[in-house]
Amino acid sequence: MVITMKKTLIFILALTLCFLSVSVAFAEEAKKEERLELSANSAILMCMDTGDIIYERNAYEHCSPASVTKVMSILLVLEAIDSGKIALTDEVPASETAVSMGGSQIWLEVGETMTVDELLKAVVVASANDACVALGEFVAGSYTGFVKMMNDRATELGLENTNFENSTGLDDTVTSHYSCAYDIAVMATEVMKHEIIGNYTGIWLDYLRGGKTELNNTNKLVNTYKGITGLKTGTTSNAGFCLCATAEREGMNLVAVVLGSDTSEDRFNGATNLLDFGFANYELITPEIDESKITEVKILGGKEKSLKPSFNASEQILVSRGSGEISYEYNINEEMPAPISKNDNLGTIVVYSGEEVIKTIYLKSDRNIETVSFSDIFKKLLNNI
Repeated sequence: MVITMKKTLIFILALTLCFLSVSVAFAEEAKKEERLELSANSAILMCMDTGDIIYERNAYEHCSPASVTKVMSILLVLEAIDSGKIALTDEVPASETAVSMGGSQIWLEVGETMTVDELLKAVVVASANDACVALGEFVAGSYTGFVKMMNDRATELGLENTNFENSTGLDDTVTSHYSCAYDIAVMATEVMKHEIIGNYTGIWLDYLRGGKTELNNTNKLVNTYKGITGLKTGTTSNAGFCLCATAEREGMNLVAVVLGSDTSEDRFNGATNLLDFGFANYELITPEIDESKITEVKILGGKEKSLKPSFNASEQILVSRGSGEISYEYNINEEMPAPISKNDNLGTIVVYSGEEVIKTIYLKSDRNIETVSFSDIFKKLLNNI
């Protein structure tokens, strides 16, 4: 009877501790929500340097992204420039399709030409739909071809909750045009890898056509937020007020995506609060790896007898400010059977902050090692005679 009562008390105590843990977790999440003061249907805060998600709310929910769609359009144009497929000085003619776009525009006329540089500026700064379509046609050869490129690139990036029907984000006639906060954050991360984008995202006011056409940045954080680096706003009646904002402080790059806010002020305040929260509570560190502990791996039956694992020495880790002491656990395979392919995993370095695992660094093979053949053994025997 006594034993049964003890078991019952232990069970009740365990159950109570479980509920307390859940309550604490919910309380912490509620505190975070309260601090962020975020008014949006969907949102995410991501570190672009590491890919870590700091905060999310319905981050994978399908949403109409409005003109934030242009983040992917801009990415494809930047990739075409960097690959040499097109040049900033190339002249781009405006087609009837481009001119027919509604919404934000620079009022292109059929046959009018502008440079890639001018049109890209119009897209990034003023969200011009006609300029976006003209650039897409120039890159892909046709409007539909460019939209296909957008979806193909989304697939390459592993974006499972994105589908484009156009390159602009106009959503009054679409039936299956959507993305999500997470996918947009990934697209933005790719965009910001291209240094040239900084030539446009920091512009507050500029002109085209010799001063006749004014471009005013739709992203008001450009004028108000310390460290802002981009990127894109979007607004339609279906999507609400949307924003993808990127910023950098102390070498750390963050992206905040806010979708479905009720007002323009809500989206800018939401993104500001997300970015402030990230910069105030997190920082980047570079792991201090003891290379003497990275021992060689014996290769069984290989043309080479051993291989020293390699790692990315510049890899950074996102940690909470004021986190526990950083420590490292080295787990390296003593031996591996041939063949070995380049980038095969040979071990790990587990990084701890206090007792919490914050990163696993994978140790890789830096080359291929083939299996030794009978002819290799025979040649070696002959050489030794």
